[in-house]
Amino acid sequence: MPENKIKTYSIIAAGFGGQGVQFIGKQLALTGMYLDKKVSCIPSYGAEMRGGTSNCTVIISDGDMGSPVTDNPDILIAMNLPSYLKFHKTIAKDGCLICNSSLVSEKSEREDINKYYIPATDLSYEHNVPMNVIMLGKLISATGIFTFDEFAASLEKSLPESKKRLLDMNIKALKLGFDYADSE
Repeated sequence: MPENKIKTYSIIAAGFGGQGVQFIGKQLALTGMYLDKKVSCIPSYGAEMRGGTSNCTVIISDGDMGSPVTDNPDILIAMNLPSYLKFHKTIAKDGCLICNSSLVSEKSEREDINKYYIPATDLSYEHNVPMNVIMLGKLISATGIFTFDEFAASLEKSLPESKKRLLDMNIKALKLGFDYADSE
């Protein structure tokens, strides 16, 4: 009888407050929920909010999960250097680093993880789109956690009516990240 393996992803998104880290976590969790996955999303941010430290832990699973937190994430989205320095050594073996190379000049020397560097801040300014959604595009193309269409549908579904005008811009940002080819 074939073994029925439950797939679980643990993700930490980390950066400065104001970079959209909490949106990343919320949108990952919502997409998982829309696809009938089990999810948890735990935000963490400093009292200063905008400009202070911010991270979010998201667990997405096909089945029950043992814990809503992780010390060794499968995936790290590092939006800035302090976040990269704090979390990159904790990524699980065979895990994935998605790094905003506009703000993180260092490259991981780890040989046991997959590494993707994308100049999200630069692309954001160049194309006038949100950098956090660019990072989400890179995440889904690098990991296959969701398809592009699943994630785009989730974005559309989760936008309140008052913000529907932002959908095209967000889809453009998602596509920029999804199609960005630089990796290591």
